[in-house]
Amino acid sequence: MLDNTYLLYLLQTEEMLDQLRARATGTTVVGIKQSELRKVRVSLPPVDQQKAGARILKTLDDRITLLRETNATLEAIAQALFKSWFVDFDPVRAKAQGRQPEGMDATTAALFPDSFEESGLGLVPKGWSFHTLADAYEINPVRKLRKGERAPYVDMASVGTQGHTVHGSTDREMGSGSKFVNGDTLLARITPCLENGKTAFVDFLRAGQVGWGSTEFVVLRPKEPLPAYHGYLLSRHPAFRDHAIQSMSGTSGRQRIQNDVLGRYLVVVPTAEVANVFAELVDVVQQKIAANHAQAQALTQLRDTLLPRLISGRIGLFPSAESKEAK
Repeated sequence: MLDNTYLLYLLQTEEMLDQLRARATGTTVVGIKQSELRKVRVSLPPVDQQKAGARILKTLDDRITLLRETNATLEAIAQALFKSWFVDFDPVRAKAQGRQPEGMDATTAALFPDSFEESGLGLVPKGWSFHTLADAYEINPVRKLRKGERAPYVDMASVGTQGHTVHGSTDREMGSGSKFVNGDTLLARITPCLENGKTAFVDFLRAGQVGWGSTEFVVLRPKEPLPAYHGYLLSRHPAFRDHAIQSMSGTSGRQRIQNDVLGRYLVVVPTAEVANVFAELVDVVQQKIAANHAQAQALTQLRDTLLPRLISGRIGLFPSAESKEAK
């Protein structure tokens, strides 16, 4: 008898994958014939062992999925707050209409102005200002890392199209590439990586450590009073991404962001008081996302370690007959 959930995990083991690859055919599209699939040999532990092992693996996978879904929700909350405060100016509009800003305590609401003023670049909340990205941010800031020095390296494949976390880094001798520290945002500058959404927030280095990565990253760092995570949230904002994509130039298939064009994007800079409150809110979100990501990575490693042992039955989940008799 074969348990269906056990079969799902059995097909993920290297031993099974090796058998399937050996019997697969095709060049552009690789597949396996049903007649060949029937020849694959499997060694099955007792069904109660199958179910117990599969249940452990599924529990780990469910937990990993929940952590990732939680992170997606947390980031959506941070993005919504960014848009509400710095794009739609919801708290300012509410006060201008004599209303209390929604979801905000009186102390925080008091930090927002109750009117708009002309800035030369359009209406902006009173006391706030428009700045170009080049003025409000450091674009590719100077980071010191000697050539040949070993440091964490991030390639483009390790940066996701969604979520701020980096999937992994490797220690490598510094060659030629972008350099960054915790609090920097990595934005893919080349097609199609930019259009696909490859963007990350650096929060995995040790204190004072400098990392490096692909030459195809633009490194962004907000200047005060804007908090560091503002850079990541801005880089995920659709209007900014559209501007970045429009700034690209070069031959077909090798187009890249032009930093001078990117630097013309207009950023709203609030008062330091509002920026500080925003930082307090989104920093909690960023840290929780980082903690969840670390836990998901640890659970993934545990799942991958247990997978072949549980599937093969090498880990005994039930007492042996001798153990039962001894009792």
